[in-house]
Amino acid sequence: MGIFDFVKSGVREMMIARPDAAKHLIVYKHPDQNIPFWSQLTVDSDECALFFKDGRYMGYLPTGRHTLQTQNIPFLNNLVNKFTGGDVFIAEIFFVKTQPVRGVPFGGPLESMEDPTLYEFVTPRIFGEFSLVVVDPVRFVVGYHGQCGGSGDNDVVLSWIKGKFFMSVKTVIGQVCAQQQKSLLNLGGMSMELGARIVQSAPNLEEIGCKILEIGNFNINFSAEDQKLLREANKARGEARRGIGVAQDTARAKQFELDQRFQQDARYVQQLAGNWQNYAAGQAMMGAGQGMAQGGDGSGVAGLGAQVAIGAGLAQAMNPALAAQGQPQFVPPHMQQPGAPQGYPGAPQGYPGAPQGYPGAAQAAPGAAPSIEQRLERLGELKSKGLITDEEFQARKAKILEEI
Repeated sequence: MGIFDFVKSGVREMMIARPDAAKHLIVYKHPDQNIPFWSQLTVDSDECALFFKDGRYMGYLPTGRHTLQTQNIPFLNNLVNKFTGGDVFIAEIFFVKTQPVRGVPFGGPLESMEDPTLYEFVTPRIFGEFSLVVVDPVRFVVGYHGQCGGSGDNDVVLSWIKGKFFMSVKTVIGQVCAQQQKSLLNLGGMSMELGARIVQSAPNLEEIGCKILEIGNFNINFSAEDQKLLREANKARGEARRGIGVAQDTARAKQFELDQRFQQDARYVQQLAGNWQNYAAGQAMMGAGQGMAQGGDGSGVAGLGAQVAIGAGLAQAMNPALAAQGQPQFVPPHMQQPGAPQGYPGAPQGYPGAPQGYPGAAQAAPGAAPSIEQRLERLGELKSKGLITDEEFQARKAKILEEI
């Protein structure tokens, strides 16, 4: 019996609801667009009912049982068909679930992506489950209707949503890797963080009026070839970073050694040598002594004598006062003046060639000691050259002035 026969027969009520066989569907479209006045529309607790006419959204009914009449549902006035005498509404009714749909499985490869730290292109694969909820039923129906409107298969609806979901996952993974500078290899241990970010972002699902609530059993992996490619690249990067670390540690150790030596040298100069010139001379003597202990450069007695002469010369340069005290100097026999032999008891005083210290021999004139003015001028030169500190300058100046 047709709808017009149904109306003309005087039956004033009709029951409209989602059938039990379609309870699992996210969107269910009522098959008949001709709805009699006084029909009873039942909306389950996990859904809402949307009314469309000529492709335009007209109104919404929440959970509960509703009697379809214009007195209590004003938007129905726009749905009345005058051709039937005002006894029939013409509308498309969609039942849309508003409670979360859980345990939706997903899995498959994403598009090719470049690892932000290893610079290799690979294709990640993701697997897991997600739950979603329709937050804007009108937008969801409009966006969905253009793809698979009226489909009685939930898999078709979910397949379309999964495509959107995959796009949002790729966006989130790219953002996390770029912001934290992490390799795609590290994503396996970031399942919880990635799941939370996907739930928060999911930018490409808002346009269809739904939202991802949570991710379960999320896993990201790679094919054997991609895994090998990333591991080899990561190994090469690790070796390079280790080389840099070793070089940095070596440089720090060398700098520490130089700092310690500088502090030690400064302490020796202050406490022992008195100034850097004397300390440098002392270091040279120590070097000559080490060469003597090690046998020099293999040149035998000649090399040993040369090292002794260098050490003696450096010692004399370190303390110039020794040269100014008139110490007797050795003169080889072939360079001595002719005269009485050394130690001749009867040689007259002043006899030419008499050895120094022999009674009556002419004594070597002692070196002329520098005057106080000369010593003060010399002290000022040492200070101006930075060879002594201000404290050393004042102390030695006071000592010289005490001799006046």
